Amino acid sequence: MRAAGERRIAMWSGPRNISTAMMRAWGNRPDTVVCDEPLYAHYLLHTRLPHPGADEIIRRHDTDWRRVVSWLIGPIPEGKRIFYQKHMAHHLLPHIERGWLRHLTHCFLIRHPREMLASLHRFLPEPTLLDTGLPQQVELFDRECERLGRVPPVLDAADVLRDPPRLLRLLCEAVDVPFTPAMLSWPPGRRPTDGVWAKYWYASVERSTGWEPYVPRPIELPPALLPLYEECLPYYERLSRHRLGAPSPREVRP
Repeated sequence: MRAAGERRIAMWSGPRNISTAMMRAWGNRPDTVVCDEPLYAHYLLHTRLPHPGADEIIRRHDTDWRRVVSWLIGPIPEGKRIFYQKHMAHHLLPHIERGWLRHLTHCFLIRHPREMLASLHRFLPEPTLLDTGLPQQVELFDRECERLGRVPPVLDAADVLRDPPRLLRLLCEAVDVPFTPAMLSWPPGRRPTDGVWAKYWYASVERSTGWEPYVPRPIELPPALLPLYEECLPYYERLSRHRLGAPSPREVRP
């Protein structure tokens, strides 16, 4: 049973987003404990994808999704009041039972597909729609809308980087926790809560001490990615029209 004032916040992101910076922001709160992609090891064990450090991740992290889920919905570690869980939506594989999700407060972190695919392509030369996590995010979003009878919080990475104080205040209000300025900056370096994959992916975050400003850049996707880009857009737009701080849909141009 959830104690009064406790929150287990599941932030569902796709790849190549600001998800680790968001984890830093929540991890800098004195009332919060964080976890880093707790279903990743199971995902790698099941898919056998050649991600950097896959064997070490499988060896060092729990690969049993049922055991991981029991921990995610169990007592909050370290006696804290808030348990912030950084999730990649594509790690929620179809065979993982969904009933446990009702015990969490769900939020969604999105990034425009043009920016996301341009970055993802450098690590995954031939990404698929499922690799983007967008269908899984929409599945979870629709499930939460039906369960709650209202729209769960959606954050766009560009919006957060343009105005971190405002968007983080809106997020905290949406999940019913007080905002603290501690979420705006953090000490550099690695954390004990980071996954063992940090050495492959977190170099820029480890150097950071706070939110970097959003700098729009012209992006021309390779022709081979354009069909996937067109596949991604409807999922992104479905979520983007509900994002925090945006009362009307944002125009999205290809």
